[in-house]
Amino acid sequence: MCSIFFAEGKSVPVKKLRECFDRTVSRGPDMSRFIETPRGTMGFHRLAIMGLDETGMQPFRMEDDYVVCNGELYGFRPVRSRLMEKYDLVSRSDCEILLPLYYEYGVEMFKTLDAEFALVLYDGKRDRLIAARDPIGIRPLYYGTLPDGGTAFASEPKNLMGLCGRIRPFPPGCYWVDGEFFRYADCAHVDQFTMKDEDHVCAKLRRLLIDGVEKRLDADAPIGFLLSGGLDSSLVCAIAQGLLKQPIRTFAIGMDTDAIDLKYARRAAEYIGSDHTEVIITEQDVLEALPKVVELLATWDITTIRASIGMYLVCKYIHEHTDIRVLLTGEISDELFGYKYTDFAPSAAAFQEEAEKRVRELHMYDVLRADRCISVNSLEARVPFGDLKFVRYAMSLDPELKMNTHDMGKYLIRKAFADDHILPDEILWRQKAAFSDAVGHSMVGDLKALAERTYTDREFAERSAKYYYRPPFTKESLLYRELFERYYPGQARMIADYWMPNKSWPGCDVDDPSARVLSNYGASGV
Repeated sequence: MCSIFFAEGKSVPVKKLRECFDRTVSRGPDMSRFIETPRGTMGFHRLAIMGLDETGMQPFRMEDDYVVCNGELYGFRPVRSRLMEKYDLVSRSDCEILLPLYYEYGVEMFKTLDAEFALVLYDGKRDRLIAARDPIGIRPLYYGTLPDGGTAFASEPKNLMGLCGRIRPFPPGCYWVDGEFFRYADCAHVDQFTMKDEDHVCAKLRRLLIDGVEKRLDADAPIGFLLSGGLDSSLVCAIAQGLLKQPIRTFAIGMDTDAIDLKYARRAAEYIGSDHTEVIITEQDVLEALPKVVELLATWDITTIRASIGMYLVCKYIHEHTDIRVLLTGEISDELFGYKYTDFAPSAAAFQEEAEKRVRELHMYDVLRADRCISVNSLEARVPFGDLKFVRYAMSLDPELKMNTHDMGKYLIRKAFADDHILPDEILWRQKAAFSDAVGHSMVGDLKALAERTYTDREFAERSAKYYYRPPFTKESLLYRELFERYYPGQARMIADYWMPNKSWPGCDVDDPSARVLSNYGASGV
């Protein structure tokens, strides 16, 4: 994934800055560099994915200008070829083209990038500092104010603990110039809906998703795939297997007692012909991983933590037992096409409003989960459903088409690939099950039981009352909040709220985020 860092000014000793930056060396274990620029200290921990030799090491410098970027710039090769007519580019790294692009377009370049990125750029000619993040926030970036009033940026909040007061997530789709934010993209916003019929929409969704997968197969390091057995990850794997000549490597995880998804993942893997691995975990594995997961996530949100435990453990296995460096995952489909709870949306307008909210907040929930669970294990995440063209088109669809009128969530995506037969019908038309439940219903039960053992009713009431911002409302949520405060005291506002169904909708006023508590869950978890 790589880790980036910048601290403005020289008021903080370099030794202290390096100590803070090295907290995320697992994001980039291959090589590290820490340099002084005229404006401050810039750092890079590299995970080599594109252009594996040392010429691809960052920060990149041209004359008095510097850039450091954690990113993947898709389709960069023809752009690089064009830029080489004018600029001396020496590596095969995609990120080396950023300074030349800046020279050509200035800050307008951010609108042109088909990329997942977070960067800091120092323009020496104008003595200005620039930071930016991709439109969805797939690559992480945080910022805070240093004691002397300067600004610090880092890939994770743990890098800024002890340096800054309040730590904030850098808003996706924005760039920052010397203290002022500018929005250059909002993938959730729609000026006008695409009023096409179902067949036309499905055909375009199919083309865009295949393109989104194909461009994410470009890597100079080995690639693997997370396969839960649900629709989204299964589609990503099936599309990739159809594009590649050799069997892809897929990985699934489940509890040793009641793993729901393992059987579906196995069925999908057998059908597409992947080289498949199952990772089995126990209650002890789950409970031992919990503090580590909260620390790496920097969140107190129930849904994110539950869903991260299985993902963290399967990525840990991949890191320890394979040479894989890149993982393709199935995140972001739900936010675009609906969850189980969005079946209760009272109108198409309400469905669209909820989708916009979820897309804008992705960087605090599912995208955060995928980034941290994968990067802490020295791997890079790639998310085909987060392809910018795919997201923009999906958000532009008439929400009437996306609502569940077929008794089958995400119907458009399923229909888009029905004629291809790249998945068995039992996978393509399988009702959605939440990942944290599908790893095994017992996993959530084990976590709740731990919380019950940890607090009496009186202790829960007393200890919850001291939190004014998003107070815990169950013993499980108190357990997570106290673990969070252990690692990130006073930083709870980094997360907007609990990820929960929309309580204002009929049927959604529940006290647990799992879809299992909804009346329409049915056979999803079978």
